[in-house]
Amino acid sequence: MPQSDSQKAPVFDNPDRNLAMELVRATEAAAIRAVPYIGRGDKNAADGAAVAAMRTFLATVAFDGVIVIGEGEKDEAPMLFNGEHVGNGRGPSADIAVDPIDGTSLTAAGRQNALSVIAVADRGTMYDPVDAFYMDKLVAGPEAHGVISLEQSIGDNIREYARATGKDVEDIVVAVLDRPRHAELIDEIRSAGAGTRLMRDGDVAGGINASRWESRIDMCAGAGGTPEGVITACAIKALGGFMEGRLAPQSDEEHRKVVAAGHDLTRVLGLNDLVASDNTYFVATGVTDGQLLDGVRRKGPLIRTESLVLRSKTGTARRVIAEHRAEKWLEKEWARS
Repeated sequence: MPQSDSQKAPVFDNPDRNLAMELVRATEAAAIRAVPYIGRGDKNAADGAAVAAMRTFLATVAFDGVIVIGEGEKDEAPMLFNGEHVGNGRGPSADIAVDPIDGTSLTAAGRQNALSVIAVADRGTMYDPVDAFYMDKLVAGPEAHGVISLEQSIGDNIREYARATGKDVEDIVVAVLDRPRHAELIDEIRSAGAGTRLMRDGDVAGGINASRWESRIDMCAGAGGTPEGVITACAIKALGGFMEGRLAPQSDEEHRKVVAAGHDLTRVLGLNDLVASDNTYFVATGVTDGQLLDGVRRKGPLIRTESLVLRSKTGTARRVIAEHRAEKWLEKEWARS
C-alpha cells in the first residue's frame, strides 16, 4: 500500500553523506597515538602526539573546515590553531571545534574519562568564545525543555526536572566538576535532596551523559570551559537534549577581556546560540575508559577503539568499534610488547 507523505520517513528520501563517519578516523588516530603516554605524567607529550595524528587525518576529509575552537592562536599552536583550514578543500564549508584530548591531565595520570573529540557545524554557525574561557552550563535530557533554566536556582531545577521525568528528587543525579568554585553548588544540590557525581575533568562527557536516556546522570551543572561547552552543544543537538550556558569569567583579567570583546555576561545562551546549525556532527573516541566510552585497548596484535558518532540532522547515534593492527600505528617497541 502506498504511503502518504505524512507516513514517509524523510531521512530515506534523500540520504546524504555522513561526514562524521570520515571524521571518526581522526579521533581514532589521536586516541591511539596518545596511548604510550597514558599514566606517564607528561600531558604535553600526550597532547602533542594526539594533535599531530588528528591533523594528518583531517587533511584527508572531503570538506573545507575552519577551526573555530582549537589548540589556541597561531603563534602559540603550530597545528590545529584557531583559524586554520583543515580538510582537502573540497566539499561542504564548515566550522570545526577540536579537542585532540579532552582530559590531558586524566591521560597523563592514567585516570578515566579522557576522550578525543571533534565537533562540526555549517560555516558561520558555531559560537566563537573570543577570550571567554569559562561559562556556567546546565545540561539535561529532552524532558528539560521549558522546564529548567540557568535563571532558576539549582534546587528549583532539580525539583522541576524530577517532576517532568516522573522521578523522585532523591533519585536525581547531577554531574559537577570537582573544583573549589563548586563547593556552594554541590551543597545546594545535596540540600535539595539530589545526589552528585563529581568529575575530575572531562565535562564534555558529563554533558553528553546527562542527555543520554540510558545514563545514570540526569543533569550536568557548573562552570566549565566555554570551548568544551560549544563542543558539547553540537552533541546535545543530535541527542535532542537541553543545554544553556552563560559566560562566567574566573579572574579579573578574563572578565576585562570578555567585556572588551563585547560579550554580555548576563545573557543566557541556548543551544541555537551556541551552535545555530541544525546539521551538526559530533565524534568522540575513548582514550581511557569512562562512563561514555571504553578507552583504547590492546588485544594481542590488535588495538581496539570505541567511538561515538552523532548527527543532529538525522538524530542518529552510532557506536563504532574498530580493530587496528598495532604494528601499523605505534612505535615498534610498544607494538611488540
